[in-house]
Amino acid sequence: MHQRVVDELGRHIVGGVWQPGDPLPVEEALAAEIGVSRGALREAVKALVSKGMLHVRPRTGTRVLPPEHWNHLDRDVLRWKQAEDATALLSDTGELRRIVEPEAARLAAERAGPDTVRVLYDALAAMEVSAGNPGRSGYVEADIAFHRALLDASGNRLLGSLGRAIDIALEHSFLVSTQTPGAVEASLPGHRAVVQAVEARDPAGAAAAVLAIIEAAEQEIARSPGLPSDAV
Repeated sequence: MHQRVVDELGRHIVGGVWQPGDPLPVEEALAAEIGVSRGALREAVKALVSKGMLHVRPRTGTRVLPPEHWNHLDRDVLRWKQAEDATALLSDTGELRRIVEPEAARLAAERAGPDTVRVLYDALAAMEVSAGNPGRSGYVEADIAFHRALLDASGNRLLGSLGRAIDIALEHSFLVSTQTPGAVEASLPGHRAVVQAVEARDPAGAAAAVLAIIEAAEQEIARSPGLPSDAV
């Protein structure tokens, strides 16, 4: 019940039903509209306050905050953005990957030991197995695991946490890009090149290899039959 109410309010905000600066409807009326108790509504409002989406002030009520205040790494916010503004989420994800992943690969090549390299090879092997499954079942999950492992391999704990925070955004991006014919087969050598560069302690090569993956994914997304209709 709590998550349902949070979802309904969050989607209203992300979808623009309530604009920044707008007050939420009167508590009693909003609770009746959603079909929950006022106590349940208050708990949902608290959750959205913690995500930076609402601001509660005595005498002035509860108002919607502009997007620059939102926690865009919050898993719920990412889900709502995927549902309401999928094209913007794809763009933001691509830009974030360009900023973060090449440097993470560079650090991994400088710091990764044999055990960490083995984790990357295991993630690559899971991708290769999944690519051969009927309907490529499990491929997107394996691809996400690879890129999270790469961020972990950087040795920077904040980057590792970032990978776990944005897996919804990565899933959304990979689900679109892998629908382009030939994308999965073309991506496997690039991922292997990343691991080999990390193993060879070649920071520049690792960074270049992961950047090539990101650039190819952007091209695949642009040609994907799964591209959101508002991006066409």
